[in-house]
Amino acid sequence: MKLTVLGLGCWGLVLTKLLTDNFDEITGWSRQADLSEELLLNKKVSKPFEIELDKKIQITSNLKEAIKDSDIILLVVATSAIRDVCRQLKEAGIKDEQILVNASKGLEQGSLKRMSEVIKDELPNQNIAVLSGPTLAKEVLEGQPTAACVASENIEIALKVQKALSVKNKFRLYTNDDVIGVELGGSLKNVIAIAAGFIDEMNFGDNSKGALLTRGMAEIVRVSVHMGANPSTLWGLSGMGDLIATCYSHLSRNNTVGRMLAKGKKIDDILSELGSVAEGVKTSKAICELADKINIETPISKAIYKAVYSKENSKEIFLELMNRTLKGEENFVKKE
Repeated sequence: MKLTVLGLGCWGLVLTKLLTDNFDEITGWSRQADLSEELLLNKKVSKPFEIELDKKIQITSNLKEAIKDSDIILLVVATSAIRDVCRQLKEAGIKDEQILVNASKGLEQGSLKRMSEVIKDELPNQNIAVLSGPTLAKEVLEGQPTAACVASENIEIALKVQKALSVKNKFRLYTNDDVIGVELGGSLKNVIAIAAGFIDEMNFGDNSKGALLTRGMAEIVRVSVHMGANPSTLWGLSGMGDLIATCYSHLSRNNTVGRMLAKGKKIDDILSELGSVAEGVKTSKAICELADKINIETPISKAIYKAVYSKENSKEIFLELMNRTLKGEENFVKKE
């Protein structure tokens, strides 16, 4: 079997290394401008941490060559680039039967579409799956065990991906046919993780963290169920599992953004210093627009959006959440 990994950023490289022994052939693709001489010549990178790839892995900027004869194509580019890359895939001659697995989490700016919807816009007949779960890249690279979810509207596709990408003792995959829930859970938790990082830096304590995760999950469930998700999906790996990991780990880029906001840094400086994508920043804008569109309250997400994009004092923005009108805890799932 052949695997192609599109996007050789941190997560793309980690997945490439993780899956080396699962495939006979592996090709990694990235734009020429993003391919370092170190990666091309020595199959290794040193930032943000050191990764060395097996000699059998081919690296290229030729997309047509990269996807030729591939059984599974992993899409690991920034969400803002997915539509453009899918258009390039169409031009490069991707075949409908090749399985395209998206591993990027977020919503498209403007359209507010999930990534599988963006892919379908450009490649309407493509076999599609989604990979999501508590997968902090550095821990996966170190071989620490985790589990994730692979979702597809066609459960046979999910089963094929599950079998091909699972790695004994390291990477356990579960299948799901609820693509909406898996995608929204993986995307919206990034916004809550920014808030969690802020709480960490301000030393607000574990009670605050517990309350944040609970009320953050309430927002995720409200929005996701309204959009058609199965509520039980949100208590799974791509929902609660991913939320816990990213909110409690300082390895999380989104958690790091929150901690830097609490130090008074501006978002442009934070992203420049971070040197990699933190999807929660753009997703905070998208979720607020989506929530307004469907008339659902998302106070934590709105606070994050305000903290990221306004000049107001971030601490005051977060404390305002404590002084909202008192209310009862809602039922997330409507009784029939």
